[in-house]
Amino acid sequence: MCFGKCARCIGCKLFILALLSIAANILLYFPNGETRFASEHHLSKYVECLHGILGGGLLVLIPAAVFIGLHNDDCCGCFGHKNCGKSCAMLSSVLAACVGILGSGYCIIISALGLSQGPYCFTRVERNWIYPFTESSGGYLLDYDEWAKCQEPQNIVQWNVTLFSILLVLGGIEFILCSIQVVNGILGGVCRLCCGSDEMLDICQTAHVRSNYRYSNDEPFASCRRTAAQESISTRGVFLSGH
Repeated sequence: MCFGKCARCIGCKLFILALLSIAANILLYFPNGETRFASEHHLSKYVECLHGILGGGLLVLIPAAVFIGLHNDDCCGCFGHKNCGKSCAMLSSVLAACVGILGSGYCIIISALGLSQGPYCFTRVERNWIYPFTESSGGYLLDYDEWAKCQEPQNIVQWNVTLFSILLVLGGIEFILCSIQVVNGILGGVCRLCCGSDEMLDICQTAHVRSNYRYSNDEPFASCRRTAAQESISTRGVFLSGH
């Protein structure tokens, strides 16, 4: 069926998205490629939540690996029934998809909060490290003149907005793909169980027909054997009576 191929396709896409999410989160730690802001803890608190590395990254790589493995047709089955094993594998992918949904959901929430609060930067007015856009509730995103408030790191607003937006989009796509796999896994598991039951029924019916056919073919020979045995007994009786 196509359920395994669909799961493998989703797994490959999730694998790529998870790697991109990890890369985007790592870049958030190094504004403009500089490492001193991370060592001095002059980064937004939402950067340190590791939402791209843990949420959209590792927690999505787990279901991605599971989905890719579902395409293999060498399932050993359960209790001797191969379709039963494949059905269990498809249904277990639903649990893996739920893990991916949790991870991608975490990535979406933290990315949205990071965009809403804005970067942690050194301002010209306060001459201190603060969150200058906290009270704007995300309004600074469209007010480009306000971005000049952040003096250090340079271009930190553009850096944060770009990477948090990328993580938000990546998390959203991961969330959608994992949700699709939930539906695909349930349908695949149920359909494989139904198909497995139908196949077992067909096998039983075929065996029954063959047994009836074999019995009907053996019936003439059995009657001949019974007739020969009766004639042998009667012949022996005549021979004994003659003596």
